[in-house]
Amino acid sequence: MTPLLRAQTPPPFVLPLLAIAAGAIASLAFAPFGWHWLAPLSLAALFALWHAAPPRVAAWRGWWYGVGMFGAGVSWIQVSIHKFGLPVYAFSVSVTAVFVMGMALYPALGGWLASRLRGTRPRFELLVVCPALWVLLEALRGWFLSGFPWLYLGYGQIDSVLAGYAPVAGALGASWAVATLGGCLAALALRLRKSPGPALALAAVVLAGGAALGRVQWTTASGGALPVALVQGAVPQEIKWQREYREPTLELYGRLSEPYWGRSIVVWPESAIPAFPQEIPEQLAAFGKRAAATGTSLLVGLPTGDPSNDRYYNSVVALGAGQGQYDKHHLVPFGEYLPLDAWIRPALDFLKIPMSSFSSGAARQVAIVAGGQRIGVTVCYEDAYSGEVRRALPAATLLVNVSDDAWFGDSIAPHQHLEIARMRAREAGRWLLRATNTGISAVIDERGGIRARSPQFKSLVLEASAEPRAGATPYVRFGDAPLLGALGLVVAGAAATRKPPRRQADW
Repeated sequence: MTPLLRAQTPPPFVLPLLAIAAGAIASLAFAPFGWHWLAPLSLAALFALWHAAPPRVAAWRGWWYGVGMFGAGVSWIQVSIHKFGLPVYAFSVSVTAVFVMGMALYPALGGWLASRLRGTRPRFELLVVCPALWVLLEALRGWFLSGFPWLYLGYGQIDSVLAGYAPVAGALGASWAVATLGGCLAALALRLRKSPGPALALAAVVLAGGAALGRVQWTTASGGALPVALVQGAVPQEIKWQREYREPTLELYGRLSEPYWGRSIVVWPESAIPAFPQEIPEQLAAFGKRAAATGTSLLVGLPTGDPSNDRYYNSVVALGAGQGQYDKHHLVPFGEYLPLDAWIRPALDFLKIPMSSFSSGAARQVAIVAGGQRIGVTVCYEDAYSGEVRRALPAATLLVNVSDDAWFGDSIAPHQHLEIARMRAREAGRWLLRATNTGISAVIDERGGIRARSPQFKSLVLEASAEPRAGATPYVRFGDAPLLGALGLVVAGAAATRKPPRRQADW
């Protein structure tokens, strides 16, 4: 290396700090901030940092980017562990840090692969290969070891023109659009071949494609709008499962619901009733009788099954004019079940997590019927997995998600969770009713727009109308397979036709 190039090499700590900052900026593209335009800028910085770096260096830069992105974006994990697990900062911060560092391995792998696939077509690699790698690794992160699909960059685009890709290719399709724009910006910034035309043209096509797809109505109304009510009890998580608060909780939900009997659908949130049906048969019968007398379908979140033999479920049960039961299928590791339970549980008995040995419901279940409609139900974290929502479609005309985001306190998690629910509605072309214990409850239309939403931490009822819809978006019909298959072919083709570059930088 010449002295001139050596003088231009930045100090060793500068580029890792830049990668961390770029990752942290990505977290601002998500709710509650919603600065969606920062997402492609963030990836542009990452792709530029990968450019011309050898595999080991590119991997480290990707890892530092991941530390910034997940460290800022899922900091709420520490809140949950500290508040409802072991209230020792050294423990909660350490566990969160280990998790963040683990998630950062995905962009690290992306950097390593991008460098290994580098050849003599740098512009093509930035515009096509790097975005493909990013999306494939998001998909891997959402599947591997039960998956963690939080912070898909596509979620942050629900209010941008790129949301038009969601009904066609899902949240990952929107992520691809973000990553492609990031590649275009990186190519322009690096002045590859000194010709901005291809990058500008591709960026224009991506933006125009999102705008055009966003104008398409993929589903149609099926019947008139239904009056609905979502009951938000706001029972503090610290007391929710204490037996002495069971009766006050039942009285609270009954009192809040009383003015709304007669609406087509009334929804109570996840585990609104902190008791098994066999423990409160008279109260459940009374609620069911009251709902039936007024023609209301009451959807109630509560545990079901037999705790004496460790076979119990996180369920939604239809009462009154409704019928059916849904048992949560995709459970949360360490929250609702313990992997390798026999070995891990003795070490984690100090974590006071109630009902942490749920069984998984069947993958295919008979749909709940409420308000005369087939309902696609998900429970809490399940709506982060598009496959769990798609399973009920296109038969379901309405979607319902019940949740309890009280576990995350006054953090950014409930806002991010609402954003994910909005993306599920946009993918499916269905209205979604989201009832939560402490908020944010919301009525979301088929385009992901919020028609009504609640404040947090207040006992209230959110009333609105919801429109049943029929038909299937391309994403409902085909899922992620077409996109991931095409991107996989891109990466495989790049590997097969790669010609090694003459030289790689060593910083």
